[in-house]
Amino acid sequence: MNYYRLYIHCKNDEFYHQITEILLIEPTIFDNEIKTCWCYAIDEKDEDDYIDYINIYLDLIEPKFPELERIGIERSDISIWRIYEYQHQCSMEINPKEMKRLGNNGITLCIDCFEK
Repeated sequence: MNYYRLYIHCKNDEFYHQITEILLIEPTIFDNEIKTCWCYAIDEKDEDDYIDYINIYLDLIEPKFPELERIGIERSDISIWRIYEYQHQCSMEINPKEMKRLGNNGITLCIDCFEK
């Protein structure tokens, strides 16, 4: 399984609600979650087709950077995660266009791998 997450660090509850209003998408709520990070999650099962998570998340936030900045959200408050559950070997690739797009936007990419 692959778990993809867009995290935006929130300074308080008001930011959490403002991010939801700006991005026009409901955040993913996990059990016992403290609202210090706004999260939008996509989960990909092994049998699913590849999900272009980097472009999905960047398409969501790029047009909204000015509005996010107006409420005090900086690009350094944003990260995209790939959490990869593997068996036998952990291998992945990220194409140069996606890496460049992340870098140009100042967005951190985090990768976490764990064995099934």
